[in-house]
Amino acid sequence: MQRGVFPVRSDGMSEDCLHLNVWTPAGAEGKNLPVLVYFYGGGADGDGSEPRYDGASLAQRGIVTVTVNYRLNVFGFLALPALAKESPHHAAGNYGCLDQVAALRWVQHNISAFGGNPDEVTIGGESFGSISVSMLMASPLSKDLEQRAIGESSASLGNRAPPSLALVEKYDEAFVKHVGAHSLAQLRAMPAITLLKATGDEGVVGFVPVIDGWFLPRSPKAIYEAGDQAHIPLLVGSNSQEGYYTALLKDKPPTPANYRAAMEREAAKEHLSNYVAEALKLYPGSSEAEVKASGTALIGDSFIAFSTWRWMHLQRKTGRAPVYYYYFTKGRPATRDGKAGPDTGARHSGEIEYALGNLSTNDIYAWTAADYKVSAAMEGYFANFIKTGNPNGAGLPHWPAVAPRDGGLLRQVIGVDVHTTVDHNAARYEFLERIMPNERH
Repeated sequence: MQRGVFPVRSDGMSEDCLHLNVWTPAGAEGKNLPVLVYFYGGGADGDGSEPRYDGASLAQRGIVTVTVNYRLNVFGFLALPALAKESPHHAAGNYGCLDQVAALRWVQHNISAFGGNPDEVTIGGESFGSISVSMLMASPLSKDLEQRAIGESSASLGNRAPPSLALVEKYDEAFVKHVGAHSLAQLRAMPAITLLKATGDEGVVGFVPVIDGWFLPRSPKAIYEAGDQAHIPLLVGSNSQEGYYTALLKDKPPTPANYRAAMEREAAKEHLSNYVAEALKLYPGSSEAEVKASGTALIGDSFIAFSTWRWMHLQRKTGRAPVYYYYFTKGRPATRDGKAGPDTGARHSGEIEYALGNLSTNDIYAWTAADYKVSAAMEGYFANFIKTGNPNGAGLPHWPAVAPRDGGLLRQVIGVDVHTTVDHNAARYEFLERIMPNERH
């Protein structure tokens, strides 16, 4: 059930949604092939049948590929005291996360029938799917069900950290009153479409994972800092244009004066006016080009890149396994109908078709030879990592694990020019860690 349905290949929408898809290489029967279990993004929308998640290309590379559905929005993450009371674990919410755990257990019990090795499972996902992967690595219910992990843009850390159950229960009880229900029985008797439509009403707060005491016994931050997460290789990164400077400047031209005014305005809203000077040092805007670059970096960091960095940083610190950190830069080309030109950078979610080898499933864009070249590199890195825990292989530029170098950290740029760089952005993320609400209780 979802409000803004993406292009899907399923035959309808209903509460009977806990299905998965399996792609196998030809002749896979009886083999012990590596497995990828991939979780779509969205949190409120998405489906494992979306063409961009098609598993055929990776299957042709010798990987059994699984896409998983899980409950979304109010159906996946409603948390109420009454639900906690009836739970043997005294937990509520996180039902979508528990669906993901159930799918991983299904894989453990059944994937060998498809030629897959249940002891060689990689979990992966983008955006909310990536947040899910970071939580599945932290949860005692699932951290032993995977051997490798891939996270594309976001994590359940920093400003994306899940709030406490007590905090969310207050908002969710308000939703129950909003729809006119006075008991769980009345709530469950309501048509699903009625509840779904109500989630879009003004004033309704979004439904999110929580620290429920069961799936998440503590915050992901506490779990990762203590080293209690899965100690497995992680491939993780974000894109060059997760956000865009226009979100900061609105309709104003990208001049230094407008940029400073926008920074001051936004800081005042959050009672952070004392930090404007520091922000302007880390995200300088002394020219139009610098305003565009810094504004884009700030919006992208605040949206996604900061939480992704926190995950990389903590897993590298306590995870006792290699971490591979990427920066994806290839913007999509112009659309086939000519109504939109090429992107100026890699937008949020723009890497999915490249990474999974699915450019051909998206006929909106006029893909070029350069796009297919980038896709071959990124999918090649993903395939190698799924098979071995190391993205390196024949025909690909060497990708070193994260390590200190020249005052920064090694990071792989994946775009038209694939190469290793030294990332010096830690100061930006450490600044955001100080000023952003990253642990909500």
